[in-house]
Amino acid sequence: MRWFWIDRFVEFQSGRRAVAIKCVSLGEPHLHDYFPGFPVQPPSLVVEGIAQTGGILVGEYYGFSNRVVLAKISSAKFYALPRPGDQLRYELTIESIQQDGSMCRGVSYLGDKMQAEVELCFAHLNERNQSRELYSPAGFLRMLRAFGLYDVAIDANGQPAVIPQYLLDAERQDLGHA
Repeated sequence: MRWFWIDRFVEFQSGRRAVAIKCVSLGEPHLHDYFPGFPVQPPSLVVEGIAQTGGILVGEYYGFSNRVVLAKISSAKFYALPRPGDQLRYELTIESIQQDGSMCRGVSYLGDKMQAEVELCFAHLNERNQSRELYSPAGFLRMLRAFGLYDVAIDANGQPAVIPQYLLDAERQDLGHA
């Protein structure tokens, strides 16, 4: 991902649910372009933050072995525009998950108030229909660590989630410890 629309994970239950935080800052240039003179986080970027949270939740379920791509936004409703200084809390739940796709429901909150509701469909691409690598595994693991994913992630049994071995191997190789 080139642009990150989440700052960190605060809860992560493998295959079930994730909660991520996004702090809206006046220093973000896109805030000044949506409504000039009235800085707000555009709804499309709220959806992107929800989708990034959901994509990581779905991808982790398969140990990040499949490419997960947003295929469809089934519905999106917005109730407020986030402003600088606000903190968005994205809560995602997996509604259904199969080998070739999944459906998630996401809700964004500003404090205790619902800010948005989104239903998303993801397609899961395996090596058969992946033409090229989109990210380096070591770089992807660095991003997951920066988001604090493995600080809060638990598996289906309530145990700390384990980082997939191929990501650890890539990290070790990237650091020159092959």
